[in-house]
Amino acid sequence: MVASPADWDASEVSSNLGVFALSEAEMAERKIAATTIGELELPTGEIVACDPLITGLGRPAFSRKVKPGRYPVMLLQAQGRIAAAVLRFGTGLPVSWELATFARDRPPVYESEFLEFIVDDAVASFMDKSLLTLMTDQEELDDYLADVAWSLDRFGMDSPMEGNPLNVAMFDTGFGDGGYKSFWGLDATGEPLVLMTDFEVLENADGREGDRAS
Repeated sequence: MVASPADWDASEVSSNLGVFALSEAEMAERKIAATTIGELELPTGEIVACDPLITGLGRPAFSRKVKPGRYPVMLLQAQGRIAAAVLRFGTGLPVSWELATFARDRPPVYESEFLEFIVDDAVASFMDKSLLTLMTDQEELDDYLADVAWSLDRFGMDSPMEGNPLNVAMFDTGFGDGGYKSFWGLDATGEPLVLMTDFEVLENADGREGDRAS
């Protein structure tokens, strides 16, 4: 197991971090489309990313927290697939990147559990950690997340309780099942501007099939 995110060079894990430095015209040339699907409520600032249909893993939050608030969820799409899911916490471009690891509050179920999350149902989600305790019955929560996942048309957002702003964002995952890593884009002071989960559709921040940019 890796001791900390500092043990990894994020740019060696993903070749797509440079996508945020591209202009709209450059993204269009590389066949990448950006779509904002709504704003995610994060009252605790503790973010959970997971396959909403997998139970029994405890769904740990990322180790790094953000300032509580409501933040836009953006999807990058290419080749007719969702290539990345992005949470934006501030304006500007990241000056450094860090592998996003999950809190280690229990023994791991699988070797790389704290470095990525497993998708078995071709769908993933972002949510605040408090959503996991919003319902007193775990089966009720699992049923709710499954209902939202199965009703998706590629992506969407939903609130489990009327009058409560807490919500969840869900989206298809690139080519489907797999283990997916996430990355923090940090500003000059080390504060997060971006959280991106890379679904491994892009290569070198390029969405074109075949001969891609180097």
